[in-house]
Amino acid sequence: MKYLWGVDLGGTKIECIVINAESGEILIRKRIDTEADKGYKHIISQIGLLINLVKEETGLTPNAIGFSTPGTLDPGLQTMKNCNTVCMNGQPMKKDLEDLLKIRIEMANDANCFALAEATMGAAKDLDAEVVFGVIMGTGVGGGVVVNGKVIGGKHGIGGEWGHIVLDVDGEACYCGKSGCNEKVFAGPALERYYEGLSGQKLRLKEIYQKHLDHTDPHATATIDHLMTSFARAISSIINVLDPDVIVLGGGVSNIDLLYTEGVKQIENYIFNNRKVETVFLKPLLGDSAGVFGAAELVRN
Repeated sequence: MKYLWGVDLGGTKIECIVINAESGEILIRKRIDTEADKGYKHIISQIGLLINLVKEETGLTPNAIGFSTPGTLDPGLQTMKNCNTVCMNGQPMKKDLEDLLKIRIEMANDANCFALAEATMGAAKDLDAEVVFGVIMGTGVGGGVVVNGKVIGGKHGIGGEWGHIVLDVDGEACYCGKSGCNEKVFAGPALERYYEGLSGQKLRLKEIYQKHLDHTDPHATATIDHLMTSFARAISSIINVLDPDVIVLGGGVSNIDLLYTEGVKQIENYIFNNRKVETVFLKPLLGDSAGVFGAAELVRN
């Protein structure tokens, strides 16, 4: 397979990339609007339109395409679930795309594609890492597991769904039906609500972090301390189960540098180990491109 084709299917944009499988050279990146408000069938037609445009511009025809999706294909039911583009839920998207494009389709959710891209083409590329765990900490919390360059989706398609492990049984109700999930404890909006509850003020997380660094607001410091402890407790469960060589942190919350120092130090309080944490914690290299690069890498896998 000389060229890898990948599609990042987002709520507002659909992006296609074609990469030389050997050199990594990008032949083309092209985006069009998803227009998700027009419904599921329209999204499928938009994907078909984008693929045709890329075929015309490159003169190439794919024999397989990988897709990064805003949800998960249930391996048993073969329908989509947990999609924040809700019109996709319950739909046989893989089959519909195979019927439309007449080629092999590979799919994984956006967090898995992030992890795969950073493991094979990004931050962990040259580290000879057997196990890489990719973390998304932004408006939500998610994760993906990559072992020897392959995404581990799991029996139910929920491999790596770290965001919905219950951290605080008495915590805030989550849309998933549980309470106190990681996402409801230390995602960006959750931290902003935590600060508001202490201070009575609404601030963005970036401002809260700066106040902590400036030593001007004890409520800001309490919020960042809450993040460090919550993150350490939550990620320790991943280390205890998977013991990854590398953990790559993505999303807006991951820009808080203290996670890589104080956050990692606190992990030692919770893991089943008698010495310092040797897992390597890294910032991502691919940024917003991780989804589409990971989608393309699915085809190689």
